[in-house]
Amino acid sequence: MLFRSGLVGTKMVALGVLGPKPPIQAMGVLAPTQDLADHPLQAGQGGVALQARLLQALDHLQRMQQAEVEVRRKQGMPQGGLAAHHGVLVGPKTVEPGGDEMLQHGQGLVAADQGAVVFLGDSITQGWGADFKGAFAGMKLANRGIGGDTTRGMLIRLAEDVLPLNPAAVVLLMGTNDIEVGIPVDAVGRNFAKITAAIKAHNPRVPAVVCRVMPSAAAKKRPRETIAALNAVFEGVVRGDPQFTVIDSWALFATAEGDMDPAWSKDQLHLNPEGYARWGAALRPIFATLGFLDTAADDFRPEPGFTSLFNGRDLTGWGFRATAPRPAAKKAAKADAPVFVEVKAAETFDGKVATGDGRYRAINGRLVVTTPAEGRRIQQLWTTREFPEDFTLKLEFRATPHADSGVFLRQPQLQCRDYLLAGPYKDLKRYRPQDWNELVVTVRGGIARAECNGELLTDNMKVPATGGIGLEGDRGQMEYRRIRIGPVSP
Repeated sequence: MLFRSGLVGTKMVALGVLGPKPPIQAMGVLAPTQDLADHPLQAGQGGVALQARLLQALDHLQRMQQAEVEVRRKQGMPQGGLAAHHGVLVGPKTVEPGGDEMLQHGQGLVAADQGAVVFLGDSITQGWGADFKGAFAGMKLANRGIGGDTTRGMLIRLAEDVLPLNPAAVVLLMGTNDIEVGIPVDAVGRNFAKITAAIKAHNPRVPAVVCRVMPSAAAKKRPRETIAALNAVFEGVVRGDPQFTVIDSWALFATAEGDMDPAWSKDQLHLNPEGYARWGAALRPIFATLGFLDTAADDFRPEPGFTSLFNGRDLTGWGFRATAPRPAAKKAAKADAPVFVEVKAAETFDGKVATGDGRYRAINGRLVVTTPAEGRRIQQLWTTREFPEDFTLKLEFRATPHADSGVFLRQPQLQCRDYLLAGPYKDLKRYRPQDWNELVVTVRGGIARAECNGELLTDNMKVPATGGIGLEGDRGQMEYRRIRIGPVSP
């Protein structure tokens, strides 16, 4: 029988789906709580290990079939469908095991999904469906989530069901089921490292988005402390590698106590429709930076009296300022400590679409401060002009979850972040998470007043008599557009 539930092109001996299956240990396959990284596959063992993953999926299918039998019995319906055929569900079709039609269907999916952005995950990913509920209109997508899967299973499926698609990008969400079955955090980390290494070996230029393990609850055998530890391990694996972008999908859904917020979940584990919409909104800015969305600049023009500080095409008028050397640290920095960028000599970027380090980029009308590979990387980009007169600064910004950045007014910093998660203005009513927000700053007589979407941030910020406008990058991705300056209204 060929089984198709994320896996394609793999044959195995037919098992009576509704009948008993051989115990895994009797087949010589590692138990689910054992770690693939500690027991690497040897030559000739791939099929056996793959059978273990297929058996797990068949268990799920069996429960579906039994549920269908019960529903049909209660409703007085004929005992047909999955249970009658003892077959395999492929989309809306039920196909007899062992048939060539199944193989052809699997091969067709491989061909159809070539070059897609592939999501690899467990039931949380699978629950998004093949159409991702319209979250990424215009993108070619492939959902390779399987309920109950662990990093061990995903490592196997990666070679079977992801890399053969030659993906344009890969989105990874994994680890929650490993925690539930008690696999040690360090062992899960080794599996994850093997997955990332396999992606790099396949194509060192294909971008990958790593979603932090989402919160759950101790009642689900997923305590917050273990989730935090696993997220730290995952981030350590990809730290410093620009091929991988980490998105804070933990903070996106966590309560103040660190458990899953019921506003986004139906059972403290799986997302509800509002949760999927929130996850989709968090990913769209990343996809825009990667070139899959927002592929053209808007046609915005500054209002009369205002001058653009950013032309939307390149970084003309912007540059790095020389920074003073930081004092030597008295003790070794922590692994996740922020990197403070030291600039030895001032540099301008007229006519250039990106800074030398690639951190700041002009992309389709947006000035993007990309997510730092180091986790946190603190630096500023400044206008080459100074502004000694009173002025009104207007811009729009979009932040990924928990992003930390800022706008510098001549010298001091106005925090410009994903406010509801990163603060300091967590009580804003009009802030739109992971969407565009308008920032309006008025500087009059050395005092700055700032509003976000018409809500007051500050009205007493002291600023020097002259200076430039700066944009900071720290944590996460920040985007700015429609940056313009004009006179103060009477």
